[in-house]
Amino acid sequence: MHIRFPFSRLAVAALLWLGALGPVSAQDLSALARPDPAASSIGAGPGGGIALRLDLSQPVPYRVYTLDGPPRLVADFREVDWNGTDPGALIDTDRVRAARAGAVRPGWSRLVLDLSGPQAVTTARMSRDPVSGRARLDVALTPTDAARFAAQSRAPEAALWGLPAAEPMAPPRRRQDGTRPLRVVLDPGHGGIDPGAEREGVREADLMLGFGRELAEGLIRAGFEVVLTRDGDFFVPLETRIDIARQAHADVFISLHADALTDGHATGSTVYTLSDTASDTASALLAERHDRDALLAGVDLSDQDDVIAGVLMDLARTESAPRADRLADAIVAGLKTHVGRLHKRPRLSAGFSVLKSPDIPSVLIELGFLSAQEDRENLTDPAWRAKAVAGIAEALSAWAIEDAAQADLLRR
Repeated sequence: MHIRFPFSRLAVAALLWLGALGPVSAQDLSALARPDPAASSIGAGPGGGIALRLDLSQPVPYRVYTLDGPPRLVADFREVDWNGTDPGALIDTDRVRAARAGAVRPGWSRLVLDLSGPQAVTTARMSRDPVSGRARLDVALTPTDAARFAAQSRAPEAALWGLPAAEPMAPPRRRQDGTRPLRVVLDPGHGGIDPGAEREGVREADLMLGFGRELAEGLIRAGFEVVLTRDGDFFVPLETRIDIARQAHADVFISLHADALTDGHATGSTVYTLSDTASDTASALLAERHDRDALLAGVDLSDQDDVIAGVLMDLARTESAPRADRLADAIVAGLKTHVGRLHKRPRLSAGFSVLKSPDIPSVLIELGFLSAQEDRENLTDPAWRAKAVAGIAEALSAWAIEDAAQADLLRR
């Protein structure tokens, strides 16, 4: 793994003072760097390797590393504005299958290259033109064997780059019993480098962020406490979404999606709960695709749970799973009352990773299918969305009352 942070704030200040950066001001460095596609390339390197050249409007801190399964080159920047740039158009070699870029978290952006085979990073260097102030990142890779590539490829040691170590977490709050407002964590799916489904100019990530904000406002007006896993167009790994819910001491976790089908036709809303055995083949494929989408940002979602942890989580789910089932049933009823027609099978289950919190009742709502014109029209219609918000809010209110009664029975 190669990591380079060539221009920290202190270093920039020092270099400016020494005049080493030439005629450029601190204000010039404050704007986001922008790539120049005409001066950038992803091509073949010597000896079967790969040469990445990225021309930027200014130097930025960066790091370069590789990930396996499938082989990928990942470059993180603080921060590059990729709007209007198609990294795939830079590819001029069959040694790179695909390229994508975008925001990956606030203050950071990411470029990911899908490699056709294992390649090791041999050099990664950012240089700066003293006259223009522009920067150029040059990365050279050379072929290596699969075993060595796998051994050397790993994610950075810290997911929260440059931030202090996490504080110890307080014990989780007691199960809600009706004596305090219900705390709901809303999870707008996808974001940043992962746009989700796209049809007729509509991006799932944008649509769900907008609906998530509208639903949050509706729930707050109904007396709930609400936390969003993202409130902007940036990527949040699936495990991090669960961590956010746990840190917020969530009583409920709701993930929001609007998928698209490549084969067949489906319309209407569906509410999912977690299950190792999917309700049907389509649900299994959908869960697999949702998890696989995280690879768009170079994140490996391989199951790391050991046997003991798995047993403990299964025990915790003996309480949370029935609560999630009742929550899903309530949301189906609420949506049906307010928006009318739902999917022909509105209650399904599958192995979505984002639903795997063992101690928080969690559901995933597929509000509709972007591949269906009727659903696209509904999802982009403020009046329809307002009805969906009312249905979900009504469902949560009814569920909270029933769930509090169940908690009272358990105490007795």
